[in-house]
Amino acid sequence: MEINSNQLLRFTTAGSVDDGKSTLIGRLLYDSKSIFEDQMTAIENTSKKKGHEGIDLALFTDGLRDEREQGITIDVAYRYFTTPKRKFIIADTPGHIQYTRNMVTGASTANAAIILVDARHGVIEQTKRHAFIASLLHIPHVIVCINKMDLVDFSEETYNSIIKQFEEFSSKLLVQDIRFIPISALLGDNVVNRSENMSWYQGAPLLHTLETMHISSDINKVDARFPVQTVLRPQREGFIDYRGYAGRVASGVFRVGDEVAIMPSGFHSVIKSIDGPSGPLTEAFAPMSVSINLEDDIDISRGDMIVRANNQPEAAQDIEVMLCWLHNDPAKPRAKYTIKHTSNEQKAMIKEVIYKIDINTLGRKTDDFSMHMNDICKVKIRTTKPLMVDSYRENRNTGSLILIDDATNETVAAGMVI
Repeated sequence: MEINSNQLLRFTTAGSVDDGKSTLIGRLLYDSKSIFEDQMTAIENTSKKKGHEGIDLALFTDGLRDEREQGITIDVAYRYFTTPKRKFIIADTPGHIQYTRNMVTGASTANAAIILVDARHGVIEQTKRHAFIASLLHIPHVIVCINKMDLVDFSEETYNSIIKQFEEFSSKLLVQDIRFIPISALLGDNVVNRSENMSWYQGAPLLHTLETMHISSDINKVDARFPVQTVLRPQREGFIDYRGYAGRVASGVFRVGDEVAIMPSGFHSVIKSIDGPSGPLTEAFAPMSVSINLEDDIDISRGDMIVRANNQPEAAQDIEVMLCWLHNDPAKPRAKYTIKHTSNEQKAMIKEVIYKIDINTLGRKTDDFSMHMNDICKVKIRTTKPLMVDSYRENRNTGSLILIDDATNETVAAGMVI
């Protein structure tokens, strides 16, 4: 299987406090030689000040002063690194229950989630919670890293019993691809280099797994969706009659000559030409940014969507959504918000809370309909004009939305269309 060397893989880390998420990322960066010399010197000095004998690898990601002082991760830390085979963006998300919203924002664009399990404690409530959120966000690939194997004498028996515990629970989740790797982030076993202490493990180390994971099929190539961001009218010589609709292909493929429909008006036309940053193209696919020129003059503006004539999203004003509340202030009953979906902005109202997820038991609560920070609820939203939506499970770009408070202009919630 040929891997595209420019392909970008986004992954998120999740796990309980002190499971070693930041140490694992530090080890990945350190062993793959992705750290600059000045960063290295600064972290060596900080490690000495703290009285550590070696380098505290967690300091590569825990950048906030509070994080360093308390030894915990508070905010989502993004790190970029590259190997000859792939580019990576890591979202290091906090493990604490009060930071559920941080995990949701860090994981919403991820191709893969690394869930850390402490080999001494096995699958705990927090592990189940993170696996559930990964399933809710439809992250296509989950890698369960069983960490701190050095503290259980690299025992194969312990590793197998944790796999059994996780599989019993995960059979109810909607995750297509789950893999298990025994590691020691502190010592570097099975992170970048194969472990000599666990010869019984025949699989690949973590970095090799990330480099060779097949992610091309993660993008929806079937449903062609092009949210229009702006209309281009250059009005200069050679382009007097040019009218291009610029935006980013959310999913699927568009080709010159394709018959398309414009949502929400429903008018049909044919693609006359497609222009990219470096000139004309015969086709455009996700996630390319292009300008589409149509055969007919149709009234199209920002927020409209160009789709295939025979494959259209649902135009809906009443939408059922899984909503994660992000703001300190609770949701106000029947308050008006601005809803942002692709390039479309409308006014909206939370019409009804159907149930709330108890993030500890993963059960449904139907006796408490208040929404506070970090709560995840199934709600009905009513919008002033129709939105062109797909279910989040099928299309993460056209199935996600955010709510903005008009008074403060702050994002208060993130939602996934059911």
